[in-house]
This record gives sequence, C-alpha cells and structure tokens, in this order.
Amino acid sequence: MKKIIFLFVGLIIFSGCGNDSIKPPVSEIKIAELPAQESWNSTIVFTDSGRTQAIVQVGHLRSFTNAQETLIDDNLKIDFYDNNEIVTSTLKSRRGRVDDKTKDLYAYEDVKVVNNEGTTITTEELMWRNSDSKIVSNKFVTIISPTEKIQGFGFESDQYLRNYVIYRITYITNIDTLR
Repeated sequence: MKKIIFLFVGLIIFSGCGNDSIKPPVSEIKIAELPAQESWNSTIVFTDSGRTQAIVQVGHLRSFTNAQETLIDDNLKIDFYDNNEIVTSTLKSRRGRVDDKTKDLYAYEDVKVVNNEGTTITTEELMWRNSDSKIVSNKFVTIISPTEKIQGFGFESDQYLRNYVIYRITYITNIDTLR
C-alpha cells in the first residue's frame, strides 16, 4: 500500500514538472489609443482679442491627437460670455466631445442650457457649432421660458438662447395656464 501511495504521489509531482509554463494573458497597449493629454478637474478659458468668450470646467478630459478629438468623461460645464464679458448662458452635461478640427462641441446625457433671462433647454444631446456659435440638436428638447413651455424634436438657437426654433413641435403651452 505504501508503494502505491508513493508511486501515486511521484506521478503527481513529475507530471507537474514540464517545460510548458503557464503564461498569464497580457493585453497589448496600443500607443495610438492612448490620449496625448489627460487632465482632471480642469478649467479652460477661451478668449478672443483679450475678451473672455467661454469658461469650460471638466471633471476628466482626454485629448487624442490621431483621432483629432477631445473626450470629456465627467461633468462638463460651460459659461458663455457676451462682448461685455457677462455670463449669458450656461451649458451642463455629464459627458462631451470636442472635434479638434472644427472646434464643435457635443454634449451628451442630461444636457441643460440656461440663459440669464430664465430660459432653459433640456435634452439628451446637442452640439455647439463653432462656425456660427449656434446650439443645435435633432433630439427631443424641452424649452421653458418665462412665458411658455415648448417640446419637440430638433432645434436651433443662438448660444444666448434668445432666438430659437423647434422644428417638430409636439407640445406648446403658455406658462400662465400651468400655474
């Protein structure tokens, strides 16, 4: 019986001694997929001829050179300023993306834009177009102003939320009727 146990233990020990070693899986890191720049809790000031145009605050920002885009992963806030450097509107969202070629900004998830006159736009996605400083979306939007509430699909507005259009209105009411 001792010989059988000794033989069995020996077989187990020798079967484990081989030249084949187990290598853990290693994932390759592709340099092209790494951000060229990365920052946390950052504030970026955009100026033109010495005047503040916008102040951007982000929780986490990653800039990719090859893709020519900057991703904002955590809490985006932008204050837009007029020529007198007064905040005219504020945009907030959970995530965002900047096309580094066109400088267009895309905001995603719980997007809310409020101007200093009390007009609020909420949607799930919108774009601030750099070429003409317009805010546009083809998604469902709700606009609440001091006088009306409008809902619909697709809209365009100046960045101050003073002149806006909803393309497919699904609901409109006077604020006085809601009180």
